[in-house]
Amino acid sequence: NQVLEMFDHAYSNYMEHAYPADELMPLTCRGRVRGQEPSRGDVDDALGKFSLTLIDTLDTLVVLNKTKEFEEAVKKVIKDVNLDNDIVVSVFETNIRVLGGLLGGHSVAIMLKEKGEYMQWYNGELLHMAKELGYKLLPAFNTTSGLPYPRVNLKFGVRHPEARTGTETDTCTACAGTLILEFAALSRFTGTSVFEEYARKALDFIWEKRQRSSNLVGVTINIHTGDWVRKDSGVGAGIDSYYEYLLKAYVLLGDDSFLERFNTHYDAIMRYISQPPLLLDVHIHKPMLNARTWMDSLLAFFPGLQVLKGDIRPAIETHEMLYQVIKKHNFLPEAFTTDFRVHWAQHPLRPEFAESTYFLYKATGDPYYLEVGKTLIENLNKYARVPCGFAAMKDVRTGSHEDRMDSFFLAEMFKYLYLLFADKEDMIFDIEDYIFTTEAHLLPLWLSTTNQTISKKNTTTEYTELDDSNFDWTCPNTQILFPNDPMFAQSIREPLKNVVDKSCPRGISRAEESLGSGPKPPLRARDFMASNPEHLEILKKMGVSLIHLKDGRVQLVQHAVQAASSLDAEDGLRFMQEMIELSSQQQKEQQLPPRAVQIVSHPFFGRVVLTAGPAQFGMDLSKHKAGTRGFVATIKPYNGCSEITNPEAVKEKIALMQRGQCMFAEKARNIQKAGAIGGIVIDDNEGSSSDTAPLFQMAGDGKNTDDITIPMLFLFNKEGNIILDAIREYEAVEVLLSDKAKDRATIFKGKMIPNYIIDSNLEMENMDQKFSENDSHKQNSEAATSAPQDVGAVSEEPEEGENSDVTDPDSLSPAHADSDSLSISNQDSYVPGTDEASAPEPACTQGDHQPQEQEIETESNSKANWDNKGQPMESILADWNEDIEAFEMMEKDEL
Repeated sequence: NQVLEMFDHAYSNYMEHAYPADELMPLTCRGRVRGQEPSRGDVDDALGKFSLTLIDTLDTLVVLNKTKEFEEAVKKVIKDVNLDNDIVVSVFETNIRVLGGLLGGHSVAIMLKEKGEYMQWYNGELLHMAKELGYKLLPAFNTTSGLPYPRVNLKFGVRHPEARTGTETDTCTACAGTLILEFAALSRFTGTSVFEEYARKALDFIWEKRQRSSNLVGVTINIHTGDWVRKDSGVGAGIDSYYEYLLKAYVLLGDDSFLERFNTHYDAIMRYISQPPLLLDVHIHKPMLNARTWMDSLLAFFPGLQVLKGDIRPAIETHEMLYQVIKKHNFLPEAFTTDFRVHWAQHPLRPEFAESTYFLYKATGDPYYLEVGKTLIENLNKYARVPCGFAAMKDVRTGSHEDRMDSFFLAEMFKYLYLLFADKEDMIFDIEDYIFTTEAHLLPLWLSTTNQTISKKNTTTEYTELDDSNFDWTCPNTQILFPNDPMFAQSIREPLKNVVDKSCPRGISRAEESLGSGPKPPLRARDFMASNPEHLEILKKMGVSLIHLKDGRVQLVQHAVQAASSLDAEDGLRFMQEMIELSSQQQKEQQLPPRAVQIVSHPFFGRVVLTAGPAQFGMDLSKHKAGTRGFVATIKPYNGCSEITNPEAVKEKIALMQRGQCMFAEKARNIQKAGAIGGIVIDDNEGSSSDTAPLFQMAGDGKNTDDITIPMLFLFNKEGNIILDAIREYEAVEVLLSDKAKDRATIFKGKMIPNYIIDSNLEMENMDQKFSENDSHKQNSEAATSAPQDVGAVSEEPEEGENSDVTDPDSLSPAHADSDSLSISNQDSYVPGTDEASAPEPACTQGDHQPQEQEIETESNSKANWDNKGQPMESILADWNEDIEAFEMMEKDEL
């Protein structure tokens, strides 16, 4: 029931505030229309002005037993959606979301029509639209290899002069290898074989180009030559659904070659990539060598795929590790290191972990996975729910939001969560008659015997001779997996329950394991000392030479051919990679993580969290967990560069001031003298935002700043205006300055506050406070940022004249420090590039606050004006009151 209520909240807000736009922007309560918002780069390639979220949600409505709403939605899609738009879209995203959504909608529509109560008027309209879209995607396949271009113009195709695409040379493996289910289903539904033929040809080409000795595939491939562009291999972003579709293509289509290919790849994955409970990328040519020391969140689907394969133990192990990360950060960060620190802090409400949780519950029947699902629901309601839907997390460490609710949230998250908790009587059809696509769309299994226009010739053995003796050709019956041991799953989880908090596992290469108790383990970069003769001898053995430069730095150079053995050469490569990461880490040691300004007064109640830049002086909020809380007051003079003339208004409050005309430290001293308990500096550059500018920290004035004891934070112009607008609207505005956003139950314990804001397990009394209908509420508008990029590997020397003491007036220092202690080069062998090496801390330490360089993709210089983008305040508050009433009703029903 809770899942249904949450779905209604998200879906109704999309239909009310966004439709017919592709997606809902839940912070500003409006639709995201491509071209009318600042570009977010590749993320926007999913948007095609075809009401993406509605199409993606069609079969979810039926799974959740909302057949009336489904019927209305189908009529809207048929009536309103236009697929002939002059717009360039991602072939991959359009296939899995739109084509898959139309086919999934058609699948459940004909099922409902057959049952005789609903959809009696339906005559295959969604299938006709799917066929139209299929033909619009076919021009992308006009390559010699059969691999599709990554993008296509819906109106003009690829080669047309007005297409504005067709110049790309590379595509990701998943982009080209995640077509067979939708394209084959389209061919089987319509009897038009061309779609399945194209998808099979692309899969055949990828299989042929796999690395033969390791049986792995890379992340990106040249669509014309078939050469691997990125040679790292894993089960996460860029490859994930290629493996998924090989196994599911066998399930849906019954072609043995797909299972043979999947089993071959799976054997390689478990041999090289799987390092329980971790799944670490490796190089396809040197699979014993890890390609990076972090994992991305998309690999969370893999335990679910392992369940379908029937390999339960590693699925339980990896899933448990991911769950521990979620318990540490509330959500799964987009990427995290092998010692479980945040690498990329965003979380766009991805459903892959919920998917794996559902499959593991189906396989084991262990109620533990129901508790996992409950945790997911509670975290979504507590941290992501906003008045107009659910907002993606911009930073899991601070709790700040992004103005984004992707279509996959409605297509997948609620589907898997509902199925996790649903009993058979809660379903109006048998879910076992269908297979899930990677976007969780439903395709009926009876397609395997319909319109078989493709000869099922086994093409796999044309490429390689396979030993199939160890492969199972049928999936195991889950009813006999654990016949006498209901504690089986728990016994696997038990050793991993503290893996995140108490241990610091790192990926140990097979080469290192093979050393056993014989020779000493390889030299680690963190242990290296240039003055240790034994270390220098080990370097020589690994083919690494050490050069002392005139400026005191040390340069390391590796020649793999000079190593004593191939094993030593691999150790040398790993040492060089670790040294690069260590150098990057040293560059970031002085960097402070972002801070949070949380508006806690009525009617915000902690829901608005603004990303703030820290200061190199004053109170360290990371050491004062409670933060500093107080009402805000604007100072006079507003620049804070002279004695404050309104100290009575500032005393015991958090002072607001404008950037400019003097040093930050001078502003801090002036407001501290006036009795302020904290300060917020607002950027004077009109339209600046943390979304489109790198995070900065406020520098000192080159003098001793120990006399400054109050916390100081910096807000860009857009975020600062949210507070200023709130003051104009409500006068008394209270904020919390902290290292990260606080749980609302913590903020308001003992105070009157609406039930639904507080954690359900906190007893609250006297809940009679009501909002006035004339009040209004403002919600933070946050545009999307690009994912932070990895830190460069080789350190840079400071420019002439640079000095650590900042003396320019009101200067901002970027939140990282140059380090010139180490220079590294690597010759005659592979060197991880800036997109392949990251910088986790070399030593295992506790704590959430991994410093992280944030490189922001700057978009068009559009002013984020609150009033003309948001919906009327009365309307937002009315929505919020409806939420309150719904939660009060839920409380009465003891949900």
